[in-house]
Amino acid sequence: MKAVIYIISTVVLFILMSKLHKKYSYSFLLPIVTTTIVLIIALLLLNIPYDDYMEGGKWLQHLLGPAVVGLAYPLYNQRKLIMKYKYTIILGIFVAMLSGLVTIFAMLKIFKIKDSFILTALPKSITTPVAMQVSETISGIPSLTAVLVMIAGFVGALFGPLVFKVGKIKSPISRGISMGSASHGVGISKLKDFGEKDLSIGSLSMGVSAVMGAILCPLFVYLFF
Repeated sequence: MKAVIYIISTVVLFILMSKLHKKYSYSFLLPIVTTTIVLIIALLLLNIPYDDYMEGGKWLQHLLGPAVVGLAYPLYNQRKLIMKYKYTIILGIFVAMLSGLVTIFAMLKIFKIKDSFILTALPKSITTPVAMQVSETISGIPSLTAVLVMIAGFVGALFGPLVFKVGKIKSPISRGISMGSASHGVGISKLKDFGEKDLSIGSLSMGVSAVMGAILCPLFVYLFF
């Protein structure tokens, strides 16, 4: 019974947050961000263990697979655009992934952070399931990597539009690659506000980044650790 209550409460909360975002389309009111924050606060205030909540939440988690498959629809619609700029997209994703690895490695090294945390942080721009596997492979902490992945997603969703505005980035390909490569699923959920082209390039970038990251991350660790 509790599981059903948790599922219904989460769905209702997300619907309410979606309506709020539709009325006030600010980045910080993105439904996935506000819903997550409200849920965390509610679990803490009501003293509900996370494991108890996941008795119902796991069923929603299982829907992530079909949701990702659903991203194939805008990809299909934009297949001509993707084929036209296929080399630009692949090169852009490669540069984004490599620069992400180099910057996080350099920044944490400058602040003299422990190697174990650096290894944990390196896969932060890869979608969660793959990031956790990569983290385990390179001797990171998979559960902490998952948290960093979420943070990367939220940061991209919140500040990505501002960067686009300040940098006068109007190309759907540029916006899609940058958001999909750096902020995965949470980030590309914001791209639907820009249009189907942005969303399709973003979802493609997320998928390709996962494949590239699974190869580049262990290779990067092998070369620099």
